[in-house]
Amino acid sequence: MNTKTFASAADLDVKQVSFDQLSDHAYAYTAEGDPNTGIIVGDDAVMVIDTQATPVMAEDVIRRIREVTDKPIKYVTLSHYHAVRVLGASAYKAEGCEHIIASQDTYDLIVERGEQDKASEIGRFPRLFQSVESVPDGMTWPTITFTGKMTLWLGRLEVQILQLGRGHTKGDTVVWLPQDKVLFSGDLVEFDATPYAGDAYFQDWPRTLDAIAALKPEKLVPGRGAALQNAAEVQAGLAGTRGFISDLWAEVKAGADGKKDLRKVYEAAFAKLQPKYGHWVIFNHCMPFDVTRAYDEASDHADPRIWTAERDREMWLELEG
Repeated sequence: MNTKTFASAADLDVKQVSFDQLSDHAYAYTAEGDPNTGIIVGDDAVMVIDTQATPVMAEDVIRRIREVTDKPIKYVTLSHYHAVRVLGASAYKAEGCEHIIASQDTYDLIVERGEQDKASEIGRFPRLFQSVESVPDGMTWPTITFTGKMTLWLGRLEVQILQLGRGHTKGDTVVWLPQDKVLFSGDLVEFDATPYAGDAYFQDWPRTLDAIAALKPEKLVPGRGAALQNAAEVQAGLAGTRGFISDLWAEVKAGADGKKDLRKVYEAAFAKLQPKYGHWVIFNHCMPFDVTRAYDEASDHADPRIWTAERDREMWLELEG
């Protein structure tokens, strides 16, 4: 196996942004496999789901929102704690943002590992942190936390903010519009993009996907990839994510149970999954992190260990060097 460029450090191509209306209230900001942002336009206010990685990048989202509404952006909801999702939050304050909403589990992860994750992510994927100097010092702190379920009303529009289970992280949060049958999944669901699972719970993730499917969404905004515009596309997104997580877990668990070392398990898992999933966005980036986390979960680390910029490089050298 040839040594690969670290993570996504060599990915410098500018992506084409799409801004799609999914219902009377729901929009999707997507960019060819880069992290997505969801937008809900209620009767009296707007909610943004995931903010982009920097305030400068968030300004492009705001510009597109302003093409369809002048209502204040009162709420930002974080689907999870990763820096690439949350560090653009300060841009929304000037647009009327009053509250940043997250699960209590996400808040706890920000406390425990937010600073380390920020340094780690910037090092892995510099293009996604365009104008990183625009990020204020410190973390993005939620102003409202919840456990399990929270309901907001944007006028007559019901917005359910739900923890359906662990998967991508322990704090995963989805936003559900029951009237429109539109779901914003965060990174619990990807479409033609490789799930990052360095902070995952592999054994829980399929059950959480079952809980998403049980809502019967007719449209879905995944964490990465194009907006899913009908029930068949939603099913494809759920099935693809489930397949990747299940295939990787089965391969790594068998290797760990067989007392194989991490490098050998990684090489076997890469060879097994590459023919089916290798064309997905960020496959080469994610696989070392995903296999390392699965190997941990299959051995003696029930909860994900903290990734630091130093640990990232050490792991990459061990598996790809």
